[in-house]
Order: sequence, then C-alpha cells, then structure tokens
Amino acid sequence: MSHYFETPDKPAALHEVQATIWDDEYTFWSAPGVFSAHRLDPGTRVLFRATQPPPASARRLLDLGCGFGPIAVALARNCPDARVDAVDVNALACELTARNAERFGVGDRVHSGHPGSIEPQASYDEIWSNPPIRVGKTALHDLLMTWLPRLRAGGIAWLVVGRNLGADSLQTWLIDQGWPTDRVASSKGYRVLRIQPE
Repeated sequence: MSHYFETPDKPAALHEVQATIWDDEYTFWSAPGVFSAHRLDPGTRVLFRATQPPPASARRLLDLGCGFGPIAVALARNCPDARVDAVDVNALACELTARNAERFGVGDRVHSGHPGSIEPQASYDEIWSNPPIRVGKTALHDLLMTWLPRLRAGGIAWLVVGRNLGADSLQTWLIDQGWPTDRVASSKGYRVLRIQPE
C-alpha cells in the first residue's frame, strides 16, 4: 500500500473531488496515493475558512506540500498577478496539481514540482501549508526551517495543524526559534497559525 509521501508505482485512477474555497466552487482531479485523495482535507477547509486570499500586491506564493493542488490553484485564481510554486515529494501530487491548474486556467502561473526543483534564491510574499506532520518532529522542523527563511520582508506564512498532532507545541517551538507565531483560529480540532516575522 503506497503512502502519500511516496509516489505510487502504478498508473493513477483519477476521480473528482468537489470543494468550496473562499466562496468559489471547485472540482479537482485526484487519485489514490496522494494526501486526502477523496476529499478536501478537514484541516485545509479550516484554513480556508479562517483566512482571506493574499492581497493584490502578492507576486510570489508557495504551497508547501501541495497534494492534488487545492491551495495552489485557489491562490492562483485569487491572485491573478502572482506566480505560485507548489512543492511536494510525491510526483503524482505534482502531476495532479499541474493538471488541476490547467483545468482552472492558471497553469501558466502554477509551477509544481519536487522541492529541489525550486531555485535556491526564490523568496515569497506568503507561504501556505497544511504541513506533513506525520513525517516526524525533526523532519518537520527541518522542513519549516528550510522554507520560512524564504519569506520576504513583511511576508506571512499560514499553517494549519491538528491540535492532537502537536499544533500548540509547534507554535511554541516556532516562537522559540525566533518566528513570531499567532494562533488566529481553532476549529474542529485544528489550529490555524500565522507566522509573521518582525
């Protein structure tokens, strides 16, 4: 049985997933072998309900751990002047994100791929993520410390984390590392965290 941190070793059987994001209706392609393959993950739904799209001034955005691409596609549709980098270690997830971006007419501005495919000097106005908590604390901390320093001056990172999966301890750890982090919402067992460097 494949795990969504790994790319499935057989062709994907596509199906559709319905979602409402920031009052817009979406129908995404998905497939077994990616995170939350059959529905918009409850944590991601909480994240969208607790936030608004980035401002028009945003020019480059990151979806960290893109899955089949709901965050990346919604960001691109709501920020018509922004490029969105969507990264995932699962190649199928990147393929589905690209397919969904094309489906919604934003394929020219959503660039999906392995994290190593992003140029090292890339920086972001905002980072959005339902991070892969189950990779373990050390790997998660390494992941965040790799990408958070890419925030531009005045940038914001938005994370949604399950309360029972360590959201509160993660918030404390981020603050201890020098990343001011506020809890902006709590719903259905999830915390929405806003990281806004001074």
